[in-house]
Amino acid sequence: MGLNWLPREEDLKNHGLHGTQHWGSTAPRVIYEKRPLKDRDGNVIDDLFVSWIILDNPRQYNSYTTEMVKGVIAGFENASLDRSVVAVIFTAVGSSAFCTGGNTKDYAEYYTLRPHEYGEYMELFNHMVDSILMCKKPVINRVNGMRVAGGQEIGMACDLAVASDLAIFGQAGPRHGSSPDGGSSDFLPWYLSIEDAMWNCVSCELWSAYKMKRLGLVSKVVPVIKGGDSWIRNPSVVLDQYVEDGEIVFGEFKRGEEYKKAIAYIRESQEQNRISFELLDKEIDKMVWTFANLFPGCLIKAMDSIRAKKKFFWNHTKDYNRHWLAANMNYEAFLGFQAFNTRKTTGKDTIDFIKFRQLLAQGRLADEKMFEAVLPKPKNATTEKQPENEAS
Repeated sequence: MGLNWLPREEDLKNHGLHGTQHWGSTAPRVIYEKRPLKDRDGNVIDDLFVSWIILDNPRQYNSYTTEMVKGVIAGFENASLDRSVVAVIFTAVGSSAFCTGGNTKDYAEYYTLRPHEYGEYMELFNHMVDSILMCKKPVINRVNGMRVAGGQEIGMACDLAVASDLAIFGQAGPRHGSSPDGGSSDFLPWYLSIEDAMWNCVSCELWSAYKMKRLGLVSKVVPVIKGGDSWIRNPSVVLDQYVEDGEIVFGEFKRGEEYKKAIAYIRESQEQNRISFELLDKEIDKMVWTFANLFPGCLIKAMDSIRAKKKFFWNHTKDYNRHWLAANMNYEAFLGFQAFNTRKTTGKDTIDFIKFRQLLAQGRLADEKMFEAVLPKPKNATTEKQPENEAS
């Protein structure tokens, strides 16, 4: 007799939450693509796909605007609920940057002195991080360039990272008026030792991809400079020596003239289109094919169990961090973001920190007079508003 007599509905339901309204046609935007799954030989597998969520704002080093945050959320939530998707790749256009965080032009010109508005923006940002951590597909961060500030935070929310060896990593908040409370203060202690996490979080020091691999922050680092038939690893980083005079030097940046020559060579390689992500994408394809050959339910259960450790502190702190970050838009964030946003007018991208501390020591009011005293001044008499504030 069997169970054929039981009434059943056979038409598939659409669980997708979002349409295409948050994926624009021109930069700044988020691009969402479903690319066919391929086997190890490059053959297309029918009916299965890999979702690509791509930040497209190269003029500002792929910083995310408010609308782009919505686009990332839409991408991850749709991919999570798409039965045909095997994995998600989170990356950006170009070879300079994966993401440098929030759009400082937006922060300075709109959100400073509007703490309630910034609180609402942080609701979106937190939702973006949640959408990555909650995605029911493995998430790979394809680090095509610098991953700094909020870019570091959304990158660490991903499950795995494969990086170009030209990528640099770090935070920027304490130098530019914020605190790395969009995930870094929660995630870094899981990846690094507590002291490395502390220093990376607050120093605003930039670290190489090789140093991050050595310390366990990324899964794989691959060369991207093509020299004829060979690959040239990042010449600005020490790779042929592990210890010098008792200090670990592998993965540290070279110094002096050697470093300057290496940077000039990298720039020349970029200008002559010798940057290729062939090896980067091969590593990602290997990971995705590994995922495709696992039980999907067992796979995501295991990944969610690992994610739970990152989510433990993130979920504990994200709400009160949101409130502090909003309130700070009236104070240090105002100073930091205004200084950075007007750096082409003033020639400086930070306030006078020593003067600021001296005024604090004197018990001065945090008013416009104090702000004027520590902000950089225009290089000339005109103070016209800049039409566009590109990332430096």
